[in-house]
Amino acid sequence: METEILFLTLGAMFIVGLGADQLGHRTRIPRVTLLLLCGLLAGYLGIIPAPVTGAYEFLSVTALTFVAFLLGGALRIRDLRITGRRIIVISLTIVLATLLVVAAGLILLGVDPKLAIVLSAIASATAPAATTDVIRQSGIANEFTRTLEGIVAVDDAWGLIAFSLCLSFAAAGNGHVNEISVLTEIGGALLLGAAVGLPGAFLTGRISGGQPLEIEALSLVFLTAGLALWAEVSFLIAGMTAGAIIVNMASHHERAFHEIEHIQWPFMILFFLLAGASLDIAALADVGLIGLVYIGLRITARIVGGWLGAILSGAPTQSRPLYGIALLPQAGVAVGMALVAARALPEHAGQIIALTIGTTIAFELFGPVLTLWAVRHAHSPD
Repeated sequence: METEILFLTLGAMFIVGLGADQLGHRTRIPRVTLLLLCGLLAGYLGIIPAPVTGAYEFLSVTALTFVAFLLGGALRIRDLRITGRRIIVISLTIVLATLLVVAAGLILLGVDPKLAIVLSAIASATAPAATTDVIRQSGIANEFTRTLEGIVAVDDAWGLIAFSLCLSFAAAGNGHVNEISVLTEIGGALLLGAAVGLPGAFLTGRISGGQPLEIEALSLVFLTAGLALWAEVSFLIAGMTAGAIIVNMASHHERAFHEIEHIQWPFMILFFLLAGASLDIAALADVGLIGLVYIGLRITARIVGGWLGAILSGAPTQSRPLYGIALLPQAGVAVGMALVAARALPEHAGQIIALTIGTTIAFELFGPVLTLWAVRHAHSPD
């Protein structure tokens, strides 16, 4: 692989990203979906060189850690006084509804109860990167979008807890799952986020008088991601924790994550293009009736769960049916859960992988479209 081919490929990918960005702003199609479709086509044609596709893991961790910091930055205490209860109630209700509806529906279909329970936990995972990018593309900032950002900030934490507990139950006696692993991963991530966020809140933004420099922002992101991978804890939760601490404790900051907002988009372009290229469209053919039922159950569960959670939390009436619709995207977290579940339940490994990858492709492509529709149709008062 010659160096010039690498540069040409990266240049072409950024041009595609620019085109997707412009087309997304001029149409009602989320740029996330456009990038995934372009990546899917490039992967099918095999035109992305191996050294570029080999960087997918690095780019995905980097892009998602950027997203984690921004999600944490959305958890301002002064905003949470208004939306905090709503965020917790809606997110928990959606996760519980997903677990109950998907598991019960698959069991009634004749699926092995252990497999059904694990698949219901995988269904609880979301796509924070896609959701936050759709919100940013919409240009809408109101109570609905702030609540939505808060929900995706905590949603995967609930999902990880639910997945760990469900997998422990399903794999009981197999010796594959440690029941305290969820406490280690989440607790360790919280401690790591605090270890980065506390000094970060005090040290960043001093040189430029109120705003962290780009180099400060990059150092926080890469330190958090690297330490999380080294400690084998969730870099998403660590990044969200650090972001929340910094945005609430750094009173000298004007806009704590302004530079991250500028830096992240080039990484996101490469991430979504390579994510699309890594999708195996043939997996959709393997999902069969169970996959179609799973998709229908997940959609139903999230819409009903979001609606019930919105009622319980006192959300404005007009936005209540929209929370579940806005939270349909699903991406890499679900695939990661599937890989862990396949190792713990080897007898169901093939079905878990095929079903999760196949349905994730569907949710990754049409989910952002529905999120953008929901955001534009929500009129929650500020």
